[in-house]
Amino acid sequence: MLSPDEQVRHAIERVFCLWRRLGSARQVVMELVAEGQKLPRRTVGERRIRWARASYGAVHDLLTNPAYAGAFVFGRTRTEKRLDQGGRVRAKVVELPPEQWSVCLREHHPGYVSWPDYLATRERLRANVRPRGEGGGAAREGAALLQGLIRCGHCGRRMQVAYSGNGGRVPRYACVRGRDLHATGQACQSLGGGRLDRAVADAFLEAVTPAGIAATAGAIRELEDQHAERLAGQRLAVERADFEAERARRQFDACEPEHRLVARTLERALEEALAAAERQALARLARDLPRLWGAETTTDRDRKQLLRTLVREVVVTVNTPERRAAVEVSWEGGARSELSVRLNRRGPERRRLADDTLELIRRLAQHHPDRQIAQILSRQGRPTGTGLAFTETRVRAARQRAGIPAAPPPDPDSELVTIAQAAAELEASTATVRRWLRDGLLAGEQTTPGAPWRIRLTDEVRRRFVPDVPEGFVALAEAASLIGCARQTVLQKVQRGELRAIEVTKGRRKGLRIEVPTASLDRLINE
Repeated sequence: MLSPDEQVRHAIERVFCLWRRLGSARQVVMELVAEGQKLPRRTVGERRIRWARASYGAVHDLLTNPAYAGAFVFGRTRTEKRLDQGGRVRAKVVELPPEQWSVCLREHHPGYVSWPDYLATRERLRANVRPRGEGGGAAREGAALLQGLIRCGHCGRRMQVAYSGNGGRVPRYACVRGRDLHATGQACQSLGGGRLDRAVADAFLEAVTPAGIAATAGAIRELEDQHAERLAGQRLAVERADFEAERARRQFDACEPEHRLVARTLERALEEALAAAERQALARLARDLPRLWGAETTTDRDRKQLLRTLVREVVVTVNTPERRAAVEVSWEGGARSELSVRLNRRGPERRRLADDTLELIRRLAQHHPDRQIAQILSRQGRPTGTGLAFTETRVRAARQRAGIPAAPPPDPDSELVTIAQAAAELEASTATVRRWLRDGLLAGEQTTPGAPWRIRLTDEVRRRFVPDVPEGFVALAEAASLIGCARQTVLQKVQRGELRAIEVTKGRRKGLRIEVPTASLDRLINE
């Protein structure tokens, strides 16, 4: 609720006033520190207020505490417990959204801001935090005017800012999070920031020119209000000092009924300390906003904040073949403007595909399709000339640029087969075929490590790995199933001569094939 102490109220109101003007909690702290404005703090359980230097935690508490919005709430957090790998209980306090609070009584008492303003403050603070993999956040010092406002027209993600050039002052916007975080294989788009920033700035200045006179009056009123607020804070500090001195003299630390801040010690003339020359200079600058925009005293942060007063979002779609970018500016209030920005011309090719990688693509293209080639190159960690991962499209483009023909379609009559085809013909698993290749029992070839094996299956290889077993002879497990007894019993029958058996070789392994009586086979078929 509103404090009965006028100095406390002024300090808290000053925080919310600066927040509405600056839109950043850290910038509010910097402004308060520059003014020398201290904030009231009170330890839980104590009645006396202490004054401390402004800090981010104190400002954030004032902005996010619903009590200052006139609400009584309970259950803003929840404690979650879990067991870690060592079996110890770990507790974590989780902040809940307003709709999940146990109790929320709006307009419970007078507040410094309204409930909608409080919710808007929460959203603004959350938007000021730069999420991992996203752009955005509060306006910062960099030269990129569209930082936090620009969005990719292809995927809808926020575009990131990078700086290059001498002194790192040349901005560039790029949409690379799909490639980096979601393995899309390539960046959506990128473009230089110079021409784009100038185009949007020109549209902004053109949009605000009709409102120049109104902007002048508003700026003057804002400057006068800020001066009055600073003056009021200094006046209340003097009054506080007089009261503290009087209380110390009486040696009494209770709350006296007659406690009133002393009469005003600064005359009304101080409230008019804003010089007329300063107002006139501000009016001239406001009437010529383009000159104000380009003034040396106007920082990049100031330009960004000016831009954000009217521009909500900028959506950019790059058309690489035409070397142009379609720009859609979304203004506050819902209006939209479309711009077209010419992209910079390409310079000479500085990055090209490595010669050994191109030669490997040439050899792989004799037998493998582009998709398999991309997988092989990715397994080997080979990048493209621009440092990107290979995809089917990039392999095809590199092959076509080098004049390398695509692999011919597979010949069904060829003796060269894959591991899966060899496993099917040799009646073995793919793991067994790989073991035969590793042990040298089966001949195969690879164009490069990581490429698919190509195995030549001749009749001699088939005879060696698929033995010629007479009809009626089956493996031990199958014989036990047909006869209806255990495998050990079948082996005992073979030893006693009751069943016939032959020894066969498959690869390096030897095994028995047992002749099952015809009656058992007939019984199995009839069942």
